[in-house]
Amino acid sequence: MSTERVGVAANLSLFEDDSAPRIEPLVPGAVVWRAGARASDSALLTAVQEVAAQAPWRHLITPGGFRMSVAMTSCGPLGWVSDRRGYRYESIDPDSGRAWPPMPHAFQALAKVAASQAGFDSFEPDACLINRYVPGARLTLHQDLDERDAHSPIVSVSAGLPAIFQFGGAARSAPKQRITLEHGDVVVWGGPARFFFHGVLPLKEGCHPLTGAQRINLTFRRAR
Repeated sequence: MSTERVGVAANLSLFEDDSAPRIEPLVPGAVVWRAGARASDSALLTAVQEVAAQAPWRHLITPGGFRMSVAMTSCGPLGWVSDRRGYRYESIDPDSGRAWPPMPHAFQALAKVAASQAGFDSFEPDACLINRYVPGARLTLHQDLDERDAHSPIVSVSAGLPAIFQFGGAARSAPKQRITLEHGDVVVWGGPARFFFHGVLPLKEGCHPLTGAQRINLTFRRAR
């Protein structure tokens, strides 16, 4: 996300229509909180800019040696990293040798409120992975298996261009729902759905008034 574009975001309203936040159940333990993050979008995007200034965007390498199409950074006590040694959480940013930036208050507040919408009332995230998608970038189907805490939910916040989110089941071959996620939508899954496969189809071309030709995604987890 360019500094210029995020700077504009601070002066614009997320409310591009008058739709009120609402809950859409997916499966037991998983919901979409439509428009749940719209009321705090300016604060969220400003905070993303501040985090990326301290821990710049990077394209991680998978254990198999492939470069991820999605650019990433992290904040909070733990950051998610990937390299030839595998996927894991670390307290130190390997690029800078310093601790990850603190998790902004706006992030923590939203994550807790969003989790409660799905019935998870004591969520205390210690890691926030921030993904930046440009047209063509995607996230292949996967399970979130790197967290020691398997009881806490996952909270995923969308901003910017719309994306098609795939949400399956406990097996990769399970039928998948394709859910269009718009700016401000939040997906929460945990409990019986905690280890369901999920991913994002290649992002389509477009231009959002707050993020330009990009989608920003915040994913909150309790890793330890």
